[in-house]
Amino acid sequence: MKHEQSIREIIENVGGESNINNAWHCMTRLRFDLKDGSKVNYEELAKIKGVMGTKYQSDQLQVVIGTAVAEYFTTLASLLNLESETEVPAETHEKKGLVSLFMDTVSGVFGPIVPAIAGAGMIKGLMAGLVALNVISNTTPTFLVIDMLASGVFTFLPFFVAASAARIFNTNMYLAIAIAATMQFPTMTAAVAAGEISQFLLFGLVPVPVFNYAGTVIPIIFSVLALSYVYKWVDKVLPEVLRTVFTPTISLFLVGILALTVIGPIGIHAGNLLAGAVSWLFSISPILAGIIVGAIRPIAILTGLHHAMTPIALQNFANQGYDMLMPMMFMANMAITGATAAMYFKANTKQEKSIIVSAAVSGLLGITEPALFGVLTKYKKAFIAATVGSSLASAFIAAFGVRIYGYILSSIFSLPAYIGQYFIFAVLGIILAIASSFGIAYFLVPKTEKTA
Repeated sequence: MKHEQSIREIIENVGGESNINNAWHCMTRLRFDLKDGSKVNYEELAKIKGVMGTKYQSDQLQVVIGTAVAEYFTTLASLLNLESETEVPAETHEKKGLVSLFMDTVSGVFGPIVPAIAGAGMIKGLMAGLVALNVISNTTPTFLVIDMLASGVFTFLPFFVAASAARIFNTNMYLAIAIAATMQFPTMTAAVAAGEISQFLLFGLVPVPVFNYAGTVIPIIFSVLALSYVYKWVDKVLPEVLRTVFTPTISLFLVGILALTVIGPIGIHAGNLLAGAVSWLFSISPILAGIIVGAIRPIAILTGLHHAMTPIALQNFANQGYDMLMPMMFMANMAITGATAAMYFKANTKQEKSIIVSAAVSGLLGITEPALFGVLTKYKKAFIAATVGSSLASAFIAAFGVRIYGYILSSIFSLPAYIGQYFIFAVLGIILAIASSFGIAYFLVPKTEKTA
């Protein structure tokens, strides 16, 4: 198995296998739900080959690996037998607050499905740009076929989210997908399209609001959370001889109705509220919005809270067909890259210079954890420079209304997705982000200054 020695050392220094309730990963980090956080040996973890940093956030231990995290997790999953039927004890979730639980879930849910939504988003963004430039028409059969390829993931996003959330909550994946299918059944989508009714009446009494759940994430996440509790409760109260047939039957019936009548509608309103808050901020001043989002982004990545922006961006795509947050995330990554690159001229050893070059290249490719944990946490003034550069560039692009039409990774290779009327401003924003953060970091950080 790849990286087996490193993984065994990680397991040992997080308190051993017996201290691990669950584990998953996002784009760059292994994430552990531990029974006792005091058993973690942070000093030894930092010495393990492949580990770039650690963070204990929202009742979870985050071990920063970088772009090879999927390989590390494959080995970890094998050693911990994570694909077994062993379930996380109910108290694992009960001890967490709602915000903490939501952050854990968002980070765990989107890690595995990012390749699908990023790939589809890249295609969608490119197609939107080519249409804007009148290179292609959005009425041709070719465009319609490619649009199906690009839009399918976003239309049926609740299915992907359901499967991933079921893994996080340790409940039946296929029942979770069945809940998503219930929420997007043609009866519901046709009623939304027709616009003739606002609700169905269940049993002639209970209102089932008509909503378009395509592209949404919050309703299905909390529906699967409810399923995890209902399934365990039903399985516990039923006689063993009845469980195989009636546990899934009763669970699907109860949670399906709960999702359609309560959880789904509340989730829709919550998602709209989040997206509305961002829109409100932009309505006050796009420049102010850019300054705030740009300033928050680097520290959010450092603490692992950056995943909170993902549901908002996806809600924007679902509501209005575009998003202005993701371009700011792009600017933040470029600013982090610029500040990191400046430290090459401040480093004193070849080894440190090599780490900086690797981290800067990784930042250009959209993975900024190596830069943040491996470089900028050592040079605090450079981190400040990255934050300032992120704010400047985000405010600049916000002032010109730069937006994206599909979820993509914030990588330099994502730039073609901005082709269209905002392309030049996106390019200028990248230049501003890298140049300003590089310049500020270069002049702020003396060659001999390095802090732990």
